[in-house]
Amino acid sequence: MNTATASTALINAALAATEAGVVPATIRKWVQHGHLTPAGRQGRALLYRLEDVFAAERAVRGR
Repeated sequence: MNTATASTALINAALAATEAGVVPATIRKWVQHGHLTPAGRQGRALLYRLEDVFAAERAVRGR
């Protein structure tokens, strides 16, 4: 996978949680609190950019 594809790839909440080292409920909480914005949908599932997930993690953990 090249860098352009990796930076634009969308992942579901379960994978986002795994990558960030949190549980999926934390991803949902970050969305509710405005720290993370979904980048798309696949059916009913919200999808996220990995870079956005890491930015939300830094923002929350930095408080």
